[in-house]
Amino acid sequence: MFHSGLRIGAILLIASSFMWLLAGCSAYFHQPTRTQSARLGEETSITAELRNLPAPHEKIVAAVYKFRDQTGQYKQTETGSGFSTAVSQGTTNILLKALEESGWFVPIERENVSNLLNERKIIRSSLSQYKSEAENLPPLLFAGVILEGGIVSYDANTITGGAGLRFFGTGGSSQYRQDRVTVYLRAVATKSGKILKTVYTSKTILSQAIDAGTFRYVSFKRLLEVETGYATNEPAQMAVTEAIEKAVQSLVLEGIKDNLWTVDEKGAEQAQNALSAYAREKTEMSQTDIHGARNTVEPSRLTVQPYASVWRYYGDFATHGIRTGYGLTADVYLSNSFGIQVNASVGTLASDQKFSCPVSTLQGNLIYRSLPFRRITPLVFAGIGVIGCRTGSSPVDIGGKQYILLNGGIGTEYAINHVFGLRTTLDYQQPMTDALDGIMAGNHRDYYLRGSVGLSFYLGRSVRRPAPLHR
Repeated sequence: MFHSGLRIGAILLIASSFMWLLAGCSAYFHQPTRTQSARLGEETSITAELRNLPAPHEKIVAAVYKFRDQTGQYKQTETGSGFSTAVSQGTTNILLKALEESGWFVPIERENVSNLLNERKIIRSSLSQYKSEAENLPPLLFAGVILEGGIVSYDANTITGGAGLRFFGTGGSSQYRQDRVTVYLRAVATKSGKILKTVYTSKTILSQAIDAGTFRYVSFKRLLEVETGYATNEPAQMAVTEAIEKAVQSLVLEGIKDNLWTVDEKGAEQAQNALSAYAREKTEMSQTDIHGARNTVEPSRLTVQPYASVWRYYGDFATHGIRTGYGLTADVYLSNSFGIQVNASVGTLASDQKFSCPVSTLQGNLIYRSLPFRRITPLVFAGIGVIGCRTGSSPVDIGGKQYILLNGGIGTEYAINHVFGLRTTLDYQQPMTDALDGIMAGNHRDYYLRGSVGLSFYLGRSVRRPAPLHR
């Protein structure tokens, strides 16, 4: 019966691993099995937004002399760094393409202007032999704006991690790594040399690997081994392209906002909508850290939480009973992170069919929430209280001795909205006695573990709102 249960469990684990592997994995179903012909370049998620910018009143003639990788970062390998750069060296071309897509600029050749001038000399020399000077080449366009900047940072392994599960040789795992590329772009007026506007964008680059398989004997001399998986690496060139396109979009909108350039009269309403969306995005980004987490919650000053709990007692008996309980906590925060907690609870300490004692506790704790402005925040608390056995059904009907109780625990709170949330905790309770179960034996005192889950009601809100993050 036991082996049958293990086999069923293994089958279920294999099935769940493969379902987890295949769910949403586009790359898994498009594995290359043959050569592919050339195709047009892919577009990023920003390309369509760049094309949908409001039309300008007059296009801006812009020159780009050099927009290069300024990081010098080399590709990371398992054995160190290679000789290939982590960032594309053709970012000037990417910027020129983005300027064209925006519809706001007339890019002119300046990166290899010496080639252009040499060719014009050849043409002028040829024309002079057959035509008069009045029919010479027209002058070159000059730029009203010079665009400068570059890729200033490539941060490798900003976040790494993974997860896995394996049971009797069957299971799966996943790993991921995230890099980050940063782009600065500035517009310089050619007549005065004044820097008109500088914008800054960034883009993460995700690499992940997922695998699942089994390795086990299914019968005597019969070994089953199955493996599958895939790994994907977001192209660094696509990430750089998206960051540059976002920089061009931001530069156009910032210029419209500061009246550096104007939109066509027909696009006034579209421009206003674009500026409103851009302002909302800037507000969101001021509350977002480099890992994408946002400060979206205004922390409460007073929190009340009724909860249900499960108690597991460890005493002098060989068996350990599990019983249920309930309680009520009230948290008063002296700052956004630190507060005082009062916890009153009712439960039962028991050892199966040998010992049972209904108890009531009252505790005072110091509580710390590490991410007060986040929707999900970890909790840490510790304190002192009192515990006593009850002689009746009332929570305050306590008879006999009462003992000092030390406790500490951790938890997580999820703010559903500004009114209530969900909290789960796990805490260790140490009565300062070994006589709770009526037996004093061994070198350790009786203790119990308590897990709880309950609703948190927010009755007061912090005066201090989340401040913008400094990245």
